[in-house]
Amino acid sequence: MSAIKVHGNPLSTATMRVLATPFEKELDHEFVIVDLRAGEHKKEHFLSRNYDPYALTFCNSESRAVTKYIAYEYADKGTQLIYQDPKKMAITSVWMEVDALQYDKIATTLGLELGYKPVVLGINPDATVVEENEPKLAKVLDIYGSRLVESKYLGGDYFTLADLHHMPIIHFLLGTQTKKLF
Repeated sequence: MSAIKVHGNPLSTATMRVLATPFEKELDHEFVIVDLRAGEHKKEHFLSRNYDPYALTFCNSESRAVTKYIAYEYADKGTQLIYQDPKKMAITSVWMEVDALQYDKIATTLGLELGYKPVVLGINPDATVVEENEPKLAKVLDIYGSRLVESKYLGGDYFTLADLHHMPIIHFLLGTQTKKLF
């Protein structure tokens, strides 16, 4: 089998999420940088998955599907990111949905304002956006805190995709004022 090719941008949390998966699964993989400013992600070969079955090109909404694909396809390798038990996997799936539907939008908004804008774009964050979103993130983190009193990890007894999906933006936010919420 060829190494998996992950096409993406190193500043993207979606890319980091996908890259973490073959790393955890101990799979050979290659990272191919996509220059978003040059519009490389809009080229025809990136829009067709037929040119290379081991090349994974994605956007943020697809990144979770790609991580699931890798976790199931290579379930017998590396870190077990999924449960074989349907009930335990359903619980893990709930926390993956909480990430996708509740946590990620708020955390990404804060990451954009507090990290990307000042560091990459050289502009000041919108203080109103930060003030509106920090309390929202705190509420979600309180729910996570309650879960982690009951369970070692969000998804259950061991590290799963539910935890992995959170890692890139947490890593990013820990370098900002929002780290106080963690």
